[in-house]
Amino acid sequence: MKIIVSGASGLIGQPLVASLRKHGHEVVQLVRRTPRANESQWNPSAGQLDIAVLEGTDAVIHLSGAGIGDRRWTAKYKQELLDSRTKSTSLLATTIAECNKKPSVFLSGSAIGIYGARGDEQLTEQSSHGISFLAEICKQWEAAAKPAIDAGVRTVFLRTGIVLTPLGGALKKQLPLFKLGLGGKFGNGKQWQSWISLDDEITAIEHLLTSNLSGAVNLTAPNPVTSAEFTKSLARVLKRPAILPIPKFGPKLLLGSELAEALLFTGQRVMPTELQKSGFAFQHSTIDVALRALLNK
Repeated sequence: MKIIVSGASGLIGQPLVASLRKHGHEVVQLVRRTPRANESQWNPSAGQLDIAVLEGTDAVIHLSGAGIGDRRWTAKYKQELLDSRTKSTSLLATTIAECNKKPSVFLSGSAIGIYGARGDEQLTEQSSHGISFLAEICKQWEAAAKPAIDAGVRTVFLRTGIVLTPLGGALKKQLPLFKLGLGGKFGNGKQWQSWISLDDEITAIEHLLTSNLSGAVNLTAPNPVTSAEFTKSLARVLKRPAILPIPKFGPKLLLGSELAEALLFTGQRVMPTELQKSGFAFQHSTIDVALRALLNK
């Protein structure tokens, strides 16, 4: 297949592109800088994308967007988080719709934040949307793909959970403290963490390229855990104590109250219903198996 990938330099994008090429696919990366081999330039903010880049391709995988936890949530950065997702998605979807020979599938990024904070409620792709800043971002993010859907292109929303890898994201930030025996659950530890290993995230995206699924698909492992359960598992794998809980005031002081609350002290209990129904098999279905594989323990 000839596949266009945005966000190819990100935590998911880099290994995904490597895996796609390993499996014989031709991959063209969308970049904002001057393009090199197997790259093409675009500018979502300015609405610039050459339709010839998408014409006749087999698939488009859209993963770009400013990092949710990269900075404090000032009013300016919250607008950037929204615009970086909606403008890029709208540009891709509109351009796809204008192609004479359209891609057969559009895999567009999203996140489980769309469900909002729901306590112990078990959530599937059929669950209602939540009410929060992250939920609103995700709703507008997905809505921006409407031109591709209206043009008859199979469109999948990759509702991704917490991606676990020691190379980046939440796990990389937690490892130093846990290795020193200073890690702990966040707050009361009852909030759910719906996670997926990076390997399963990549193979799930590849699976969705050729499946018949469309619409929302939860990319999470089938066994979400609470913060307390995750803490116990990581401490057990590292053979380190993790006794003291992390109070709210520290992360809120460091990250800002709204960001810390959204990322660390609330969560969602999300199930990958559609993915499992389509026959996808997880390499890492439980947190102990995942962490041992990721940390080679």
